[in-house]
Parts: sequence; structure tokens; C-alpha cells
Amino acid sequence: MDVINSVIDFLNGIIWSQALVYFCLITGLYFSIRTKFLQVRLIKPMVKYIFEGKDSKEGISSFQALCTALAGRVGTGNIAGTATAIFFGGPGALVWMWIIAFLGASSAYMEAALAQVWKTEIDGEYRGGPAYYIEKGMHSRWYAMVFSVSTLLACGLLLPGVQANSIANAFNNVGGVPNIASGVVIAIVLALIIFGGIRRIAKTAEIIVPFMAIIYILMAIIIIFVHIDRLGEILGLIFGSAFGMNATFGGIIGSAVAWGVKRGIYSNEAGQGSAPHAAAAAEVSHPAKQGLVQAFSVYIDTLFVCSATGFMILMTDCYNVLDQATGNFLHIGDNATMQALAETQTVGPQFTQAAVTTVVGSFGGWFVAICLAFFAFTTIMAYYYQAESNVAYIFRHQDSAKRRAVTLVLRIAIIVAVLYSTVSTATAAWNAGDVGVGLMAWINLIALWILQKPALATLKDYEAQRKAGLDPVFEPEKLGIKNADIWNDINKRRLK
Repeated sequence: MDVINSVIDFLNGIIWSQALVYFCLITGLYFSIRTKFLQVRLIKPMVKYIFEGKDSKEGISSFQALCTALAGRVGTGNIAGTATAIFFGGPGALVWMWIIAFLGASSAYMEAALAQVWKTEIDGEYRGGPAYYIEKGMHSRWYAMVFSVSTLLACGLLLPGVQANSIANAFNNVGGVPNIASGVVIAIVLALIIFGGIRRIAKTAEIIVPFMAIIYILMAIIIIFVHIDRLGEILGLIFGSAFGMNATFGGIIGSAVAWGVKRGIYSNEAGQGSAPHAAAAAEVSHPAKQGLVQAFSVYIDTLFVCSATGFMILMTDCYNVLDQATGNFLHIGDNATMQALAETQTVGPQFTQAAVTTVVGSFGGWFVAICLAFFAFTTIMAYYYQAESNVAYIFRHQDSAKRRAVTLVLRIAIIVAVLYSTVSTATAAWNAGDVGVGLMAWINLIALWILQKPALATLKDYEAQRKAGLDPVFEPEKLGIKNADIWNDINKRRLK
């Protein structure tokens, strides 16, 4: 295990260098400019399209696709990840999470639109994602295979472990539940759902994700209201720390940027290449519609859910900040729980549990553990679907029996990975997850730069049709986009 952890740490240091942090920021800024900041201009249709569209025999509705994508986005990164960003980057890391979310909304549009443009139909279901648009748009099968294998590794083995580990630790922390017991329960429920395919996953996400997100945000509003007298002080602390103007945290501005962007991307997945798999499954008349829905999902994840976590732990002083360069604490929360966590340098959902407990008592720990369980579990479901979409890509030219056999192996593998991760260390799980996220992000972001022309063409065509008073319909040939023949069948079915 020590050897494996050393290898993971080594890869993490290479993949998640400062280069990737700034590449994500630059990419988001560039696409924001190229799309004329669609994340601001088109906010109204973003919301409108969430509730438009119906599912079909081949695809799911826009709302189901949004919830499935949010299932991947809203997870342990929103609760434990936000706490980790503050632990290593200070309160200012929250601002950089907001910045990467705002800029990343444009990247989310680009990847979702491309996923729709070059989706395909396999075994009667829409499939798509970076591997599909890389092969069809870039005409590079080897590069598509690299992404596909990386996604199988990340979503099938590495990333589910972070979510399962966080669930197990949260229940162990609040109720002494053995980690392996949590692992068994997670594995059984996961098996019942993933063996039902994308429709069962989408239906489950459609019910759980909105309900739990609303409940969690309402709890945050209650805590903020109780400590409303500190709101101005906390806002000053957040923004002052983000830009090096706070005396206590000014020396770790680099960490604020790095950890804010790192945990922001881990949470909202903008540009990472995971959300396009669900986006491709949506039944829509134009790729831009689902692109806009996915752009808005980044806001829901980071500006709402991550912010809820950040404000809860900051306003209740339930956070610690560690200067990694010196190994010294710059801040330790003024309560016994934070003192104890500082002694072991522990960070995770315990910060959020402690914050809620200060207002609602011992129920707070269970509340956060339950929220985290639902958030993280739906994320594991989303990861499975993303991995399955890449199995379908790799074996798409094989007969359906062989695809089913490989899919069965994937299902067993992800269940085993979930079980194993619940008894591994949190640090090992997070580092492994970071390797998966970083690898996918590098490959996908490069593809987005290369394929920006057709992605931007979908937005231009969508806006031109709207300006003409039409409900936008996608006809790839008119835009000079090739290898998107599936849209001929989609448009024929739509006219029936």
C-alpha cells in the first residue's frame, strides 16, 4: 500500500501542477470571451430549458440529464471538498471556487454542446461524451481511446472511492458506524440501481438530487440567519484572503488560488469531461439547449451548494487553516472540536458537521452525514454511467452480448472499489481521485480548444434561430459539421 500511495502522490504532483490550475482558468476565460459571456447573457433560457423537453425511447429529458450531471457534480466535493479548500487555502479559496465556476460555465457549455453534436445510438440508447466527439470531430481515434481508458480508470475505480470513503467516515464520526458496514450498504443499494441502466439512474437522480440540494441550502440559510451579524465580517475575510489583503492569510494566496480551482473543478467538473456523458443522453432539438442547461448546473453546484458549505463553516468558526509550506496552523476554530481536529490535522465533512451542530445540536452531525450520503451516492451512480458510456465506446463495434459481458465486469469492479475504499485512508482516496480528475481534465480541455469552432457554431446558429423567432432545430450540414448523421434521424422522429 505504501508503494501504491507513493506512486499516486507522484502522479498527483505531475498532473495537478500549477500548469493545470492556470490552464483551467485561461480556458474558462477564453471561452467566456468567445461566447460573449453566455453565462450572463443567456441566463433566462438556461433556466427555461431545464424544464423543457421529454424523454424518449432513445434518450432522457433535459431535466433528467441535468439531475444526472448534477449527481456527478453535487457530491462529497461540495461538503468535504469545500472544507479541504479552506483548510489548505484559507477562506479566500471560496472566491476562487466561485471564479472557476463562473468561467467554467462556458467550458461546460462547449463540452455539452459537442457531446450532443456527435452523440450516437448504441443498443437503443443515446451515448456520447469526449471520446465520441474526439473521434468524430478531431478524427483521432487513438486520442479518443486515451480519454476513454482514462475515464474508465477514473470513474470506474478511482473517483467512486472518494465518495464512498467520505460517506463511511461521516457516519463513523457521528455515530461510530463501522466503515465496512457503510461500505456493504452502499454496495448493495448501488448494485440495485446500476443494474437498471441509465433510465433507473436518471429517475433516481431526478428524485434525490433536487430534494437534498434544497434541504441542504435551507439549513445553510438558517445558520447564516442565526449568525447574520457576522455576515459583513465574513465577506470581508473571504475576499481579503482571496487577494492577499488579509494579514493572517495573505501569505498563502497561491494556495488559495490552487486549492480553490482544484476543489472547484473537482466539484463542478466544468471542462473535466465527465458531465458531457449525461448531456449527450438528453432528447433535445438543438445541442445549444442542453449546453445551456449544463452551464447552469455549474452555478447550482458551486455558487449554491459549495457556497452553503463555505458560509456555514466560516460563520460558525468551525474551520482550521494549515500553511503547507511551514506546517503551522494559521487559524484554529475557537471550539473543542476544531482543537481536536487540528491535533490530527484532520479535514473533511467533520468541519461541516461541527458547524451545523453549533446551531441545531447533535442532530447536525447526522444531518450532514445523511446529506453527504445522498450527495455522494448519486455521484457514484453518475460515475458508473460515465464509465459505462466509455465501455460502450470502446466495444461499440462488438456484438451486444460482448458489451453486456464487459458492462457486467465494470459493475462488479465499481462495487468492489466502493467496498475497498471505505476501509482505506481518506488521504489515499482523495489523492487517487485527484489523479483521475486531472487526467481527464488535461485530455478534454485540449480537445475543447481544438473543437471550439463547431461548438461555437452551435451557439451562433441557436441565437440566429431564436432571433428569427424560431424554436432552434439543429441541422449539422448547414453548419458544415460532418459525422453527425444521427441528427437526420432525430429530426425525422421529431416531425412525426
